[in-house]
Amino acid sequence: MKNETTTLFDHTSRQLRALCAEAGFPPNDDTPVDMLSELLDAAGHRRLGDGPAWPSDVADDATPVEFSVALDDTGDRAVRVLGETLAERPGLSSNVEQAQRFLGRMSERFGIPTDRFDAVSDLFLPEQPRGYFAFWYSMIFRPGATPKLKIYFNPAVRGEGRAAELVAEGFRRLGMEDAYAAATEHSVLRGDADRFTFFAVDLDDSPLSRVKLYISHHDATADTVVRASEAVDGLDRDGIREFCDLLGGDTTVFAGRPLVSSYSFVEGDPKRPGNYSIYLPIRDYVSDDARARARVAEFLQRRGIDASGLDRAIRAISDRPLDAGRGLLAHVSLRLGQFGTGTTIYLSSEGYDVLPPRVDAVAGCASVGS
Repeated sequence: MKNETTTLFDHTSRQLRALCAEAGFPPNDDTPVDMLSELLDAAGHRRLGDGPAWPSDVADDATPVEFSVALDDTGDRAVRVLGETLAERPGLSSNVEQAQRFLGRMSERFGIPTDRFDAVSDLFLPEQPRGYFAFWYSMIFRPGATPKLKIYFNPAVRGEGRAAELVAEGFRRLGMEDAYAAATEHSVLRGDADRFTFFAVDLDDSPLSRVKLYISHHDATADTVVRASEAVDGLDRDGIREFCDLLGGDTTVFAGRPLVSSYSFVEGDPKRPGNYSIYLPIRDYVSDDARARARVAEFLQRRGIDASGLDRAIRAISDRPLDAGRGLLAHVSLRLGQFGTGTTIYLSSEGYDVLPPRVDAVAGCASVGS
């Protein structure tokens, strides 16, 4: 049981240190925890017992942090932190200002280029943002490597009706005029059931620095995402279907939290996406985390990945019984294409709360709600 006098930073930094240790980081590498402290800032000093300062949508319990472990098929590992920077007096506009200050500090410290952010920031960061967030950060850590930053913008920040306009203009400003059509021709086919979720940019100058578009597929089937994946040539469509079947259990229509597609574009080939990823919110389709863990382990084993790494990552985050809650294992994604393949496990910090096991319905049925 968590001590309610523990601060959010103390809680999440312990988890991050344990994840990094499990992934083979040197024990004296304090960079991930230092960056987490900068990201959380004033919110990190808040005691867990005081509850969240802002209803962050990063995690189900409003914790403004979510962890993930990327398991590349090459055997490489990465630890990532998705986070929302909150102002001392949080609000959509004040959070944006605080997040921009964080970017300035990280750019100065690590030499992170901000040209892509600068090219689209006025588009996605209006004076009066709308929706549940304006932009989030992903911090990507690999042993012995300089950390990287990725920014997630909200396409609906000027209203849902302008999301497509903002996405198309964002691609245009980044020199990828054809990317919008390439990403949507197979994925935005069902009216309001297919919605733009994130417009994301990598803030680095490597040849594989990506611009990504995420699309949520509400009330979707496996056929929906198999069709969406056709924007990328040469993918294992049967593998995508198996991913949905194994992790979704008996689900035929994903009527809870939606399946999500993402497409990755790079400057060297701006007209067609080189990678496709499918994200499945497994917490909505299981009774508890014990069931989720069993499904994820089976999927990893079928891909030839040792599932013991999954168990070590889970233990790094929490020591609670897996059948006592639901949502520690939040999402699972499958990444396919020419820029690398792999599986990513998304883990909730559960800083403020633990979702109870599902007892009102049979997890995995098409009737599961969000």
